[in-house]
Amino acid sequence: MTEAVLKLVERIDELEARLAFQEDTITQLNDVITRQDADIRRLLIHMRELMQKYSAISSELPGGARPSGDKPPHY
Repeated sequence: MTEAVLKLVERIDELEARLAFQEDTITQLNDVITRQDADIRRLLIHMRELMQKYSAISSELPGGARPSGDKPPHY
């Protein structure tokens, strides 16, 4: 083989190695994003449940739930 062909083969090998590394990195990143999406969905469900519980408890308190913009009476 000529020197030019050997350089091309070497370059192709290097590009194939880079591509394999990039494919592995993309797979790992996709796995992380998938887990984070599941975590976010689970946290949103918990947050909704907590908000419902908070609303139920607040409505049972004397005076009902205080809107977030109102200042307490001692101000």
